[in-house]
Formats: sequence, C-alpha cells, structure tokens
Amino acid sequence: MALSMDLRVRVLAAIDQGLNCRSAAFRFGVAPSTAIRWFGQRRATGTIAPKPRGGDMRSRRVEERAADILAIWEARKDISLEELRAALTEQGLSVSVAGLHRFFVRRGMTRKKRRGMPASKTDPKS
Repeated sequence: MALSMDLRVRVLAAIDQGLNCRSAAFRFGVAPSTAIRWFGQRRATGTIAPKPRGGDMRSRRVEERAADILAIWEARKDISLEELRAALTEQGLSVSVAGLHRFFVRRGMTRKKRRGMPASKTDPKS
C-alpha cells in the first residue's frame, strides 16, 4: 500500500527546508531510499503522487494478435495450448501457456480436448 500524501508532503517539505534525504527520512520514520525516491520523482515529474501498481502489463501484446490466435484455433480446435504457443512463436509472438489460457478465459471459451478413445458404451457400475 502506498504511503500517504500527507507523509510525502511533510518529508519533502523537510528536505526543502535544508535537511538531507536521510535525515528527513529518519525524522518521519521512512526508509532513506523512500525519501530519495520521492525527491527524485518530484524533480523528474513534478508530482509526488504514488505511481500505479500492479495490473495487467502484457496482455495487450496477445490481444493485438487475437485474430492470429483465433485463426489457428479455428483451424485445429483440438490443438493444445503448448502446440498453439509453438505455432505463435513461429509467427513471432512470444507468449506463455498461462497467457494463452487467460486469453481464452477472457473470451469465455473452453478448450476441451477430444478423447483419445471413444467413451465406453456401458454405464459404469458402482
């Protein structure tokens, strides 16, 4: 969780009044690296607001190639995710099996494989 804006303002105000980053950090109970990072962020961007955290960073690459992925899948519906990953690698898209799984989950598509052998004709007895 990001530290409060009030704390950020107080630490940077102390630095502006002449304290070095380490002394200001000690005074307010934050790590020296935190005060140094806030000071550098304010100097570089002009803001001390927390940066966005987490979230999906790579699915955009997969979504841009959705047509290619779906075309391969339509041609061979029984293709495994690993085989699909290999086919996409040949086309220049590096993606993990887990990334492909999430791609299909986002679309509500199931990826059930066909059975290797036909189902038994008799009902199982228990």
